[in-house]
Amino acid sequence: MTLRLMSVHAHPDDESSKGAATLARYAAEGVEVLVVTCTGGERGDVLNAAVDRPEVRDDLAGIRRQEMAAAAEILGVRQRFLGFVDSGLPADGDPLPEGCFALAPLDEAAGALVSVIREFRPHVVITYDESGGYPHPDHIRTHVVTVEAFDAAGDPRRYPEAGRAWQPLKLYYQAALSRRWFQALHEAMLDRGVPSLIGPVLDEWPDDVPELEVTTRVHCPEHFATRDRAALAHATQMGPDSPFFAHPREIERDVWPTEDYHLARSEVPTTVPEDDLFAGVPESVRSRPS
Repeated sequence: MTLRLMSVHAHPDDESSKGAATLARYAAEGVEVLVVTCTGGERGDVLNAAVDRPEVRDDLAGIRRQEMAAAAEILGVRQRFLGFVDSGLPADGDPLPEGCFALAPLDEAAGALVSVIREFRPHVVITYDESGGYPHPDHIRTHVVTVEAFDAAGDPRRYPEAGRAWQPLKLYYQAALSRRWFQALHEAMLDRGVPSLIGPVLDEWPDDVPELEVTTRVHCPEHFATRDRAALAHATQMGPDSPFFAHPREIERDVWPTEDYHLARSEVPTTVPEDDLFAGVPESVRSRPS
């Protein structure tokens, strides 16, 4: 049986900046990998001045789909849009736009994801924790929707119109871009006499942000270059001068060669810490017919 991994994200480009080397590693090892993108990123900004042109802004939704397809090909994964509309990032006190993903009824959004889970039948699902990784309404909603879908997909009484029941075995939250990660890179750069732009990031880090417990570290430094190529495929979101590329990759490979996760649910016995998202998946599951 081919193992299957699903990673659920809010917008195009999220899959390439959070856990992309993990996806590339498992895809290279023969795992079937599906990225589910909840929205089309229609309300995102053009963050790369090199491509900030009127024709790009006029067709941002279409261009972001093209970028997503290019990134998926680079990573070696499949990709599916869930079909909801980007909520944007309203200013404090401003309402969310009507019809956006963050306002979609839970049964509608989760039902759509349950359908994809039951069709693809992943053994492992990855998404964001309760904070969304950062407080974008679509990221927080992605967490809520994915947890609901993970818990419901194996119950034939729930969302019966969404296909034959399938229970994923493990649910993980992304533990990317933590303070510990920034701190380790910053100190390593200074120790090597390399100018670091991370200091201001650490200085502005809120004191009340909890650090997600890391249970699982996936070693994937040989796939960082693939991750970076996938990120650059999202040209409206980042260029070579993006902060995403501000630290030397050889330093990252040396001091933090893993991508990190928090095990939130497991239907199989496993022992943490883990170094494999499929840890605990029994041979009987791996060997039965697909």
